[in-house]
Amino acid sequence: MITNSTQVSYFILSAYFDTGMLKYLYFTIILCLYVLIILSNVFLIVLICVNRSLHEPMYLFLCSLFVNELFGSTGLFPFLLFQLLKDLHTVLVSLCFLQIFCVYSYGCREFTTLAVMSYDRYLAICHPLQYHTLMTSTKMSVLITLMWCFPFLVMAVGISLSSPLHLCGNIINNVYCNNYSIKLSCSDAKVISIYGLINVFISMCVPVMLIVYTYMRILKVCFSGSKQTRHKAVSTCTPHLASLINFVFGCVFDIISSRLDMNHVPHTLRIFLSVHFLICQPIFNPLVYGLKMSKIRNTCNNLRSGKHHELNRRAKVQ
Repeated sequence: MITNSTQVSYFILSAYFDTGMLKYLYFTIILCLYVLIILSNVFLIVLICVNRSLHEPMYLFLCSLFVNELFGSTGLFPFLLFQLLKDLHTVLVSLCFLQIFCVYSYGCREFTTLAVMSYDRYLAICHPLQYHTLMTSTKMSVLITLMWCFPFLVMAVGISLSSPLHLCGNIINNVYCNNYSIKLSCSDAKVISIYGLINVFISMCVPVMLIVYTYMRILKVCFSGSKQTRHKAVSTCTPHLASLINFVFGCVFDIISSRLDMNHVPHTLRIFLSVHFLICQPIFNPLVYGLKMSKIRNTCNNLRSGKHHELNRRAKVQ
């Protein structure tokens, strides 16, 4: 523990505990989860890219969401796997800043993407006849560009504000680098605190409010519309809402734990909840969208049946 105000060169991740030989079991489980995330998200990205029938705004936004899952999980899993095998859980300041940049830009982008997807569903369900006029390819490209550039800009500003702070400690009570500066700073952290609150409002509250508004409009149309309209809304909006609820839960806990004392929460539970939005969301999204989105499910079935017919044809020829 560093007691004097200084510019530290490394941080200690104190949430890790000695597991003995069990660390190899944990390493294997985490590695399997990471491989599952890569395979499932890459499969759906390739599926959307190579099938022209899925070259619609809704599925291209989904493709961007899956790419973001790969980005966020890669910001955590290799680091986590490396730390599991280490006996001394330290990390250089520069690498810590890099992980903070990746993890929090991932979170910001997740909310932004979900908000854009809800807006797209609002146009498709509430304005079906004008949908292709309102959601043009140019507009879609601009939205995707903003979805990726805005979080990078927000986090670049945040890191530039927090990096000059002098710290009274170098212990982060987590298994990955998070927003440590407010708790560890010896100097005045009022600016970064205000910026953090503004960032949370813009990156989390504004997208959630937009999603709530669009779904209120969608529900209004569903109650007054036909059975076909209600079925379309349920089939396309249920995965989106499930994804949002799952992600909000994980982010709210991370925000609370970074600002309040969470020592009363059991250690293992605290670790799991701290990585919930980085582990569960990249697994949850491919699963729920792959199973619930009928067009993606039908495309997978067509590919599988096509391969089956091709194998039968080759068998007959031989």
